[in-house]
Amino acid sequence: MDFQERMERVRKWTDKLEAGITDLFQSDQYTAYLRAISKLHQYSYGNILLIKLQCPHFSMVAGYGDWRRKYGRHVKAGETGITILAPCPYWTREEVEETGTDGQTVREEKCVRKIGFTTATVFDISQTEGREVPSLGVEALTGNVEGYEKLLSTLKTLSPVPVAEGALPPGVHGAYHHLEARITLSPGMSQAQTVKTLIHEIAHAKLHALPVEGGIIVGAHEKGRPTREVEAESVAYTVCQYLGLDTGDYSFGYIAGWSSGKEQRELRASLDCIRSTAAELIGGIERQCLDRPSPEPAFKHQWRRTSQSVPKLQTR
Repeated sequence: MDFQERMERVRKWTDKLEAGITDLFQSDQYTAYLRAISKLHQYSYGNILLIKLQCPHFSMVAGYGDWRRKYGRHVKAGETGITILAPCPYWTREEVEETGTDGQTVREEKCVRKIGFTTATVFDISQTEGREVPSLGVEALTGNVEGYEKLLSTLKTLSPVPVAEGALPPGVHGAYHHLEARITLSPGMSQAQTVKTLIHEIAHAKLHALPVEGGIIVGAHEKGRPTREVEAESVAYTVCQYLGLDTGDYSFGYIAGWSSGKEQRELRASLDCIRSTAAELIGGIERQCLDRPSPEPAFKHQWRRTSQSVPKLQTR
């Protein structure tokens, strides 16, 4: 297909993506998800770093008692807690200066409230068991893809960085490493999940790479992580639609989990970027995988989803 036809089809798929996410936002499932997330403690940036250092694959954390009272879950025997800092207010007597009604400065001793810190322990949901926690249904794709080996090889050549399988934290399907400029895919995934994940990570490599000088990342992202995740998954959804792989349930939940609100600000602000990147990848697939351009999906397969939903505070 020519460029204009390709862009028109991409526009149709991204319109479908937007409609699907809107429907999810308005569903009972999203309401239940928000209700669950609203019970979470609001952690400071420092505590999020502490949690990530101790439990890199964390998705949803709460205290021992909160898991039992609010979620109907209990911490599994033998689990080691995650240490965070908790504010600890206290009162002390201090001499303070005040300006009197006559304009004169006077010193008085008063009780002053101050904030100190103590340690507290929380646990990730992976360390607990019990009643299911509402989620947005981000599930693993299963199933085979026709022409998988050729498609996988093509995607690797279209990637701006090397691609290899490697160990990743539990629940993480893929990762783009800025410093090493490479993509890692979790081994043992289904063909459908591998294709979708690789396109997602290629989108990160194309759109969100940071410059490296002397083995150090320089600069910072212009876009926040929610926007970057929305863009990468939207590109993956659109290219997979072209391939005949409908990842709607997976992608809609993933994007909704990262979106800042019901207005879908990240998605709408990024549509031009998403469409041009998806069209570029589709064009590359057509050139390398097809003897001649075809308006029909190049690859079709049977797929189904497995119930492996992971509620998340937010990780990919």
